[in-house]
Amino acid sequence: MLEYLDEFIIIALAHFFAVASPGPDFAIVLKQSVQQGRKNALFTSAGVGLGIFVHVSYCLLGVALVLSQSPELFNVFKYLAGAYLAYMGIQALRSAKPAQGQKDAHEQRVSESNWKALQRGFLVNALNPKATLFFLSLFTLMIDPETPQQVQIFYGVYMALATWIWFSILSVILSRTSVRHFFHRAGHWFDRGIGVILILLALRVVV
Repeated sequence: MLEYLDEFIIIALAHFFAVASPGPDFAIVLKQSVQQGRKNALFTSAGVGLGIFVHVSYCLLGVALVLSQSPELFNVFKYLAGAYLAYMGIQALRSAKPAQGQKDAHEQRVSESNWKALQRGFLVNALNPKATLFFLSLFTLMIDPETPQQVQIFYGVYMALATWIWFSILSVILSRTSVRHFFHRAGHWFDRGIGVILILLALRVVV
């Protein structure tokens, strides 16, 4: 394994900058942290981490090469991702201002199941073309074709775990009571703001 240390360090650094840059994963973790709380956001983060295995799997199976050589197939994938982000954005935009005398938006929310949170995080990452492009370049340009498959699997497991840990840390920070109260002062406006961000991300994905 030591002979692949240099390659691993390059991959780890590239992955860190990719996962730390704002995108759909960050937007959904922020949304769940503020709206649903820490436990839900941690399950969402776990879903995001599991989504990494989708990208790693198709790269190891050689589908990455097919995707890179077939713009039509990649476009279908891209439009699916854009549609899912747009759907979540529209749902958030439809958030209504609570009527006078009612409890605040946070208290009115119906708790989302942990399974639903896991699914949400998984779909956002698995359908994220930004992640697809990253893994396409990673497995076709940065990882030597001669690198044994078990080593490549190790890289994939590392990136999934690192992604999960990164977004779990963000979940803990963003779900702090003080942070949630800050956003809940104008709860429905926060929802609509996230909705706009998700729709803009959907347009960016497609265009």
